[in-house]
Amino acid sequence: MGIKALSPLFAILLLAGCSSSGDSDGPSDKGGDGAGMENEGPDIGDGNIFLWSTPCEGGVASIYPCQEYDLLFQMRLNAFNATAANDIWGWTDLSTGREYALIGLDNGTAFVDVTAAENPVYLGKLPTATESSIWRDIKVYNDHAFIVSEATNHGMQVFDLKRLRDVANPPELFTADARYTGIGNAHNIVINEEMGFAYPVGTARNDAYNGGVHFVDIQNPTSPTGVGGYGANGYTHDAQVITYNGPDTDYTGHEIFIGANETQIAIADITDKSNPTEIGTLGYSNRGYTHQGWFTEDHRYYILGDETDEISFGFDSRTLVFDMTDLDNPVLHTTYTGPTSATDHNGYVKGNDFFLANYSAGLRVLDITGIDSGTISEIGFFDTHPSNNTPGFDGVWSVYPYFESGKIIVNDTEAGFFVIQKSN
Repeated sequence: MGIKALSPLFAILLLAGCSSSGDSDGPSDKGGDGAGMENEGPDIGDGNIFLWSTPCEGGVASIYPCQEYDLLFQMRLNAFNATAANDIWGWTDLSTGREYALIGLDNGTAFVDVTAAENPVYLGKLPTATESSIWRDIKVYNDHAFIVSEATNHGMQVFDLKRLRDVANPPELFTADARYTGIGNAHNIVINEEMGFAYPVGTARNDAYNGGVHFVDIQNPTSPTGVGGYGANGYTHDAQVITYNGPDTDYTGHEIFIGANETQIAIADITDKSNPTEIGTLGYSNRGYTHQGWFTEDHRYYILGDETDEISFGFDSRTLVFDMTDLDNPVLHTTYTGPTSATDHNGYVKGNDFFLANYSAGLRVLDITGIDSGTISEIGFFDTHPSNNTPGFDGVWSVYPYFESGKIIVNDTEAGFFVIQKSN
């Protein structure tokens, strides 16, 4: 939840973030050639590997409970000189095929080449634009990273990821290639890569769009330009924007915004940036905090996580699936209940799998092949927080499952950065 969200959850999250620790217990082996090389200037960490490749055998990989997913390596927060981790995203350099992790931290963004899991390279760190914050979010367009934070007056940093090809002496202390200051702080950023627009959300509640969504043209990535926004439904915590190609032919080819707006889901047609129009809003029972969701690839279903329903109502992890066949009249289709009471956070769809960052229960992988009939089942997990599976905000913040190699990168608020892969 954003800094502007003055609610009990804000206080809980803040305390959770402040208690995160970058302790250095455990092995201090260097991360292969280049990963532990010293840098000049401010301390940005040395990329030490905490734990190397460990298969999931007998239900554990080292100390981590698991099923069907092996650990490739883990880097603790001290590897990046950070005290808390948050969002994570990935970039594949299409000219070289190399895969990179973009790791959100309280005090900046770290970049790790994960192409060769046996020899990962910590390439460097882009410090926060202003001050530290436990909230940071990253997305990618046209070989550039776009980074926002709840840090005061942070704006949106733009970093040319092609620079990662030529790091001579890692880890380097990076500077941004551009910075958009048409916003101050923002909780999240959404990008529709097909259209070349970035959408910061969760900005100041008293701004021109009520903390809703800002429209930023990034077709020239280092010259971002604000072109409007939408705030008719109030503050947007997180969102997805798609070029719609689903079953509702009224909207085929339109740019559709779907926002998790704290107390409701907001749906809008934002094709015309000068005249965005509301499609509708959607509620549900036993609402705690409408947090984040993702469309299935056919755009028929929207899979939503409510961040505080486990705490407020005593549910086991609850995932709501809405049938969006008629965007003007979506309906609740089914509800999946997980095996633990852990709080759910961010979830992403890849094919017939849903990858759920489930805080203290780690990463959970759900099979959504039978979603039409309401059948969803867990098919694997990797639990980075083995001490408990209770509701709260320690554990996995987010996950990126989209590398062609099958690697999955995971960011844990306290335990740091993990790279895992499906067991053979």
